[in-house]
Amino acid sequence: MDPHLALILGGVRSGKSEYAESLARDLNRPILYLATGRSTDAEMEERIRRHRERRPARWSTLEEPLDLSGELKNIRSASDQPPAVLIDSLDTWVSNMLLEHEVEGDQAETLTLAALDNLLEIQLHWPEAWFLVSSEVGLSPVPPNVLGRRFQDLLGLVNQRVAAAAGRVWLVVAGIPVEIKGSGPTMKGLCP
Repeated sequence: MDPHLALILGGVRSGKSEYAESLARDLNRPILYLATGRSTDAEMEERIRRHRERRPARWSTLEEPLDLSGELKNIRSASDQPPAVLIDSLDTWVSNMLLEHEVEGDQAETLTLAALDNLLEIQLHWPEAWFLVSSEVGLSPVPPNVLGRRFQDLLGLVNQRVAAAAGRVWLVVAGIPVEIKGSGPTMKGLCP
């Protein structure tokens, strides 16, 4: 468990992103907000706009739907003092990976989990806190189509791996964060 790594889970519109942002804001340090959303239609563009407007102007934003590890390696190699990182969200990233590698069938899972392992390896050597946001899919019904089931299963695996590596995990329900792992000492004094 890495005390610098936090996972914030919740359902759609649960307040998980806002809670992760509050944890990052409380650090009072430079923050890199890595956004994984793609503007695919008017409704998604509106979601992205609302997220952009909520972020403090002093935070750096990087919009990357697929290659999280590559972008973070570049940032790490370019800076002696890299910022804290907030990734919003793993569920959107998993969706992007599945759609990008849909033709490859089962390889999408292998590629996504390998990319996640690379991401967690980068985080392990990062000197600042990381906050990862993801949707909790274990409480929702099984989707009626194959792609939906593949997404749900893969995101469940991704969330489990991140939760196992994280020092702290919260589940946000109706705007209320409930710490489900790591209560006690803060992330080396980095978050409340």
